[in-house]
Amino acid sequence: MLPARLSERLSSGPPSFSFEFFPPPTAEAEAELWLAIDELTVLQPTFVSVTCGAGGSKRDKTLELALQLPRRSGLRPVAHLVCRGSKEEEVASTVQRLIAGGVHDVLALRGDAPRDADEPAGDFKYASELVRYLRTRQPGLCIGAASYPEGHLEASTREADLLHLKEKVLAGSDFLITQIFFDNAFYFDFVHRARAIGITVPIIPGIMPITNASQLERFIQLCGATVPQRLRMAISQHAQDRVAIAQLGIAHATAQCADLLARGAPGIHFYTLNRSRATRAILMALKGR
Repeated sequence: MLPARLSERLSSGPPSFSFEFFPPPTAEAEAELWLAIDELTVLQPTFVSVTCGAGGSKRDKTLELALQLPRRSGLRPVAHLVCRGSKEEEVASTVQRLIAGGVHDVLALRGDAPRDADEPAGDFKYASELVRYLRTRQPGLCIGAASYPEGHLEASTREADLLHLKEKVLAGSDFLITQIFFDNAFYFDFVHRARAIGITVPIIPGIMPITNASQLERFIQLCGATVPQRLRMAISQHAQDRVAIAQLGIAHATAQCADLLARGAPGIHFYTLNRSRATRAILMALKGR
């Protein structure tokens, strides 16, 4: 039986595997999502996270999906809460509904700015403020937060970004999930530097298998992840062959995960993009080893 707090499981149990989903925008996308969930449930993830839209949009959809997951699949959801554009009373109401539905795990984030609209006013400026608010008012919550092995794009330096991360941990974060990266050296250096300044909570690496060239370029622009030159060249050579690129992406992510686990990472968090094939292939390869 799992410990009552997710943080205990992440700190003391065997390596965890977890998946990220986002609320589907259409009925067709919803059907595809639940098919992916059904296919991934058999892999027995430790938890699954449910994202929120830019600027806190789709809050209701996040809540709805998070509450459905335990009932329909038996999975343990971690609901994303964003501070951008959020009022205290809105956060309090959402958390109360989550707790009433048996969900006691959240991921507290600043969130992305809306692309095509003005940013709504909110009561929180930084994720650390949201973490502190949640910890003070709901001490029983297990609270996760985001971390950035290569530094946040808006941070002046990686050292400054790490100090901001420590603020989130001191505010009450129980565990951390990293932004995507494609070179494990960034993760291990990041963990080393985090431990050196007193961050002791589990730091779960976030992995996203590449499935097409345009997707890769889009995520590089969004988060600034460094792509190893050999991988970039291989993808460039097969830019028009989606099957070949997917195979390259799965092979690279599998090697990443095997190395991360062998060197002590507490688990792997997969950014699935609401699909199951690549994640299933990676996990089956890892279990085969």
